[in-house]
Amino acid sequence: MARISLDCTSSLPGIPLSVLSVPMENKYKCQQCLQVLRKPVQAQCGHRFCVHCFKQLTSSGPKPCEACRQEEIYEEPISILNSTEAFPDNAAGREIASLPARCLNQGCNWTGSIKEYEAQHEGRCEFERIQCEACQNFILRTEKDRHNERECEARTLNCKYCKVTFNFKDIKAHDEICVKFPLQCKDCGKKKIPREKFNDHSKSCAKSKSACPFSEVGCKSVIENGKLGDHEHGSTMEHLRLLLPMVLSLTRTRAEAPGAGEWQEDSGLGLYRAPEEGAGAAASVQPVGLEKKVNALENIVCVLNREVERSSVTMEAFSHQHRLDQEKIENLSNKVRQLERTLTMRDLQLSETEQLVRELQFCTFDGIFVWKISDFSRRRQDAVAGRAPAMFSPAFYSSKYGYKMCLRLYLNGDGTGRGTHLSLFFVVMRGKCDALLKWPFSQKVTLMLLDQNNREHIIDAFRPDVTSTSFQRPISEMNIASGCPLFCPLAKLAGKSPYLRDDTIFIKAIVDLTGL
Repeated sequence: MARISLDCTSSLPGIPLSVLSVPMENKYKCQQCLQVLRKPVQAQCGHRFCVHCFKQLTSSGPKPCEACRQEEIYEEPISILNSTEAFPDNAAGREIASLPARCLNQGCNWTGSIKEYEAQHEGRCEFERIQCEACQNFILRTEKDRHNERECEARTLNCKYCKVTFNFKDIKAHDEICVKFPLQCKDCGKKKIPREKFNDHSKSCAKSKSACPFSEVGCKSVIENGKLGDHEHGSTMEHLRLLLPMVLSLTRTRAEAPGAGEWQEDSGLGLYRAPEEGAGAAASVQPVGLEKKVNALENIVCVLNREVERSSVTMEAFSHQHRLDQEKIENLSNKVRQLERTLTMRDLQLSETEQLVRELQFCTFDGIFVWKISDFSRRRQDAVAGRAPAMFSPAFYSSKYGYKMCLRLYLNGDGTGRGTHLSLFFVVMRGKCDALLKWPFSQKVTLMLLDQNNREHIIDAFRPDVTSTSFQRPISEMNIASGCPLFCPLAKLAGKSPYLRDDTIFIKAIVDLTGL
């Protein structure tokens, strides 16, 4: 007997009995899992097992067949299950594959064979409920992606601000401590300030309010940071008045301190002099103290002078750099204006090219032109409302170097035909080779509304009045239109008209080229 391959790809036990649409015969049942055989193998005793179940049974070595014992036909060594003494039962596999099957999942109406069930439906049914690995809830297979992305309470997210990974249920707690979470300043209204920089912003925010630096001596003003300088400058006298009692208090305290010298008037010299007791000590201590203060003040003045000089040099350098920057900005502005002019010229050229391409797309050079007008209903409504009473056809020519012409159509009529007829006119346009042509234009013109059943076209023809300005050599883009104000009654386009199909009409113009 052939040894069962341990590399078999099937890793599932038997197929549930309820999948079968018909009662199951005992020969199709796995003796281990008691389900419908999947990839059946037959042991040397004759009992059948799923390949998955048989591999599990014999994974730790040969085992006695429990089915043989239950049927009381146990006999060694035939009833010993051994992977070396079993073979794939392909015949049983084919029989099982042809059995009718149905889907067990509620709401699913799938039916087919066991083979189709295994190959096409098992593990793919959109009504199957599977367990979420994160939250352990059961969900429909089709909702797995949406559940994992939006609904699962245990799904893992990355903070879009600091990129730290956390569970969805912890999102609010994380937002409270996220150093990159955006906050809004209530004073200036600035948004998206990272939490880690919010304290620095509060200190420098021009709209943030704080107590005046002289609040310790009595100033009760609370002002915005940006206006602190203005407050200090405008309230100098008030601040000095608040400082005066403190300075006087310090002076009195110093004067009343023990060991202070008392000065007495010398009637002979008119000068002040210390009393004899302690006069030497007072005379020596006070000049020394004053001298130290004077030296300290001189040092402060020197430092301030150096700072002023440094600031002046810096300001001059900034001014020079500012002038250079202004020159650069002016040069760049000139370049931008030049580029804008160039771009405008390019756009104009492109527009002219596109117009030429559109003309050439529909252009003919044999004096015959067919004009297809679609969206007739909408265009007619626009004409009735006065939004677009007239429309021009693309240009066409009598020859490559001949007359340039076009048609002008009023869908709601013009002049005597307004509101009752289609009005169609012929227009002579200015061409590039007009100097080589015969003027005035005198060729016969035939205008037609085509019957789309090819039965009865509406035709009107005329010969130009050579005295009319409409047919002289054009001095502008186009001459005054001339033609048929009563070309076609609008009633002929109502209902199931042969002239109007699929909301489209066709107009044809023919210029008689005789004599050219």
